[in-house]
Amino acid sequence: MSTATKPNHIGRKISRIRELKDMKQEALAQALGTNQQAVSIMENSETIDEEKLIEVAKALGVSVEAIKNFSEEAVFNIIGNTFEDNGSITTGNYHCTFNPLDKVIELYERLIQAEKELVKAEKEKVEYLERVLKEK
Repeated sequence: MSTATKPNHIGRKISRIRELKDMKQEALAQALGTNQQAVSIMENSETIDEEKLIEVAKALGVSVEAIKNFSEEAVFNIIGNTFEDNGSITTGNYHCTFNPLDKVIELYERLIQAEKELVKAEKEKVEYLERVLKEK
């Protein structure tokens, strides 16, 4: 018996993604509001209707496209290109081009400015209402 995955066997792809996420059929069934037997039947189905596929993707925390395009070869390529022989994870040539603390400070300053603008707008509103009341 061959263990090769049929290219378009959606049920098997769902099964492999579920297994990679260390999720049992019972957990997926609970997330879908069904039972383990229904999940087993679904995972043995070559095709699944689009509405059900959307529900499954949401329960697994992946996109529908990720399920449709899933391949074990891609997973192995990612693992092979991400981990070094010593077990450490490589991040490639990624170098952060900004200081995250600078961004936090920038957001804080924007928040202060927004608060000042809100206070100014409220003061103007109060002054307008006081003028309207004095005129009456």
